Amino acid sequence: TPGETFYVRDENTGLVRGPTCLPIREEASPYVIRHGHGYSRFEHTSHGIALDLLQFVPLRDPIKISRLTLENRSGRKRRLSVTAYAEWVLGVARTGCAPYVVTEIDPATGAMFARNSWNGEFANRIAFADLGWLQTSWTGDRLEFLGRNASLDHPESLERGAALSGKTGAGLDPCAALQTIIELDPGERREVLFLLGQGESREEAR
Repeated sequence: TPGETFYVRDENTGLVRGPTCLPIREEASPYVIRHGHGYSRFEHTSHGIALDLLQFVPLRDPIKISRLTLENRSGRKRRLSVTAYAEWVLGVARTGCAPYVVTEIDPATGAMFARNSWNGEFANRIAFADLGWLQTSWTGDRLEFLGRNASLDHPESLERGAALSGKTGAGLDPCAALQTIIELDPGERREVLFLLGQGESREEAR
């Protein structure tokens, strides 16, 4: 089961899909996956929207970069939401660490910060997630995003189609769900950047 994924929702029809074959798999069109020196690439076309996800980690920076390119091949204007989702662990196993993870939105950058003060020698480190400064709604609450059944292939919040609540803090089942809305004219391409990493301090994370 993946702990990190992208969701693309058609805001007019409610259809949700993604560039990878998990957690939502569409049998009607193929998924192309390529792995090269230092990168992985996932491609999928669904209902006239071509998705191209490129992921890599820089050699000297503690950050994972995911670049999702969307291209409208449908011949009509499309309004889409893009949601980047990651489950915070910040320790050995999510089940044991989740109660101690605290999330917040950093006022200086708009990124979501997460920390686990009970994680021994890593207690002062700050993990971060950011949607390339494009996020318009977010939540740090996995229960809100997925729903009570915690189904990655049917997130309750995306089935409702409402904006995310902005909830962060302590005492949550922690996640990072960051969302933005984009509009694509016929033939138009847009890129959405997702940054996931960790700094040794709040300043380094910024």
